[in-house]
Amino acid sequence: MLSTMPTPEQVIEALRPVEDPELHRSIVELDMVRDVVVADSTVSLQIALTVAGCPLRAEIDRRVREAVVALDGVHDLELGFTVMTDAEREALRRKLHGDPGATAGTHQGHGHAEGRAIPFAEAGSTTRVLLIASGKGGVGKSSVTTNLAVALARRGSSVAVVDADVWGFSIPRMLGVERPPVVIDEMLIPPESYGVRCISMGFFAGEDQPVIWRGPMLHKALEQFLTDVFWDDPDYLLVDLPPGTGDVTISMSQYLPRSELYVVTTPQPAAQRVAQRVAFMAEKVNLSLKGVIENMSWFTGDDGTRYELFGAGGGAELAERLEVPLLGQVPLVVPLREGADAGRPVVAVDPDNEASVVFGRIAERIATELAPTRRTHRELKIL
Repeated sequence: MLSTMPTPEQVIEALRPVEDPELHRSIVELDMVRDVVVADSTVSLQIALTVAGCPLRAEIDRRVREAVVALDGVHDLELGFTVMTDAEREALRRKLHGDPGATAGTHQGHGHAEGRAIPFAEAGSTTRVLLIASGKGGVGKSSVTTNLAVALARRGSSVAVVDADVWGFSIPRMLGVERPPVVIDEMLIPPESYGVRCISMGFFAGEDQPVIWRGPMLHKALEQFLTDVFWDDPDYLLVDLPPGTGDVTISMSQYLPRSELYVVTTPQPAAQRVAQRVAFMAEKVNLSLKGVIENMSWFTGDDGTRYELFGAGGGAELAERLEVPLLGQVPLVVPLREGADAGRPVVAVDPDNEASVVFGRIAERIATELAPTRRTHRELKIL
């Protein structure tokens, strides 16, 4: 019995579920599928990549081939690639990201960087913004941010991270991200690793290059991280703040007034006393303080003995003083440190590790116990 060849329209429908791996949209919806021809048992078509040198071209190739060859009657696929024109990229950017000059009250809303709004600040945003803060450096705030983000992603959530520690950026290294964002008509597409998208000063400055910025320049960079990046409405946006209560933290409280603040401390009294300053600052700038995470709580030796190298009780004492929950105590384990250095977060590569289990529980508490009870709805407007 002879197989019936699909029509070009059927080929396009078969490709509709295939997503661009960076934009997470159908390649048909993005107008990337071109010149579909069916002859004998062969389908030929072209895919218009968003940019020349697309880093995920091979993945797009694989996804397209799997979808087309699975069709009845198709024995071969002749797949070619081309690149969108400047005009097509502009149209794509407008379709996905809107117009920087959009009218106030739309999703692009009231003007910030060059007229574009910060979507997470809008009343209708469904993204929960989690600011991860510490009173001082050296308490493992960035490794907590990284592993918490991966833990949330492992729960099936869409997760993104802004590395706002512009002087001590480390999130790309900890996530194992080695390529910079793709730029489509000045819209940045954040790279993704372990289910987490991220943006960082690390993509724009070398690891040995100091960032000697103050006030206005910091303010502008952070604004662009929030407005020029195509975040695509993640469930969670984690912001890794620099230590202390300086310009960056104050700017973020202004840009993201509905944020939730989480304070990272170590068990020692000196650390938690410094950490409380960040909590008191949150009250001053009307941020919602949600909880404390204690890091480096103990080390377990080969003999099973627990050693409290940095003291004990600091996290619980701080949480009690601030009247918020102590969400978890993260043990000091070698794989946590090694994973941060190698770009292999322990939560992702060893989910049964003692530290990974703690991060999983923290993520669960944030997602359930601390979930906001008041829901916002974009479709409801006051005229």
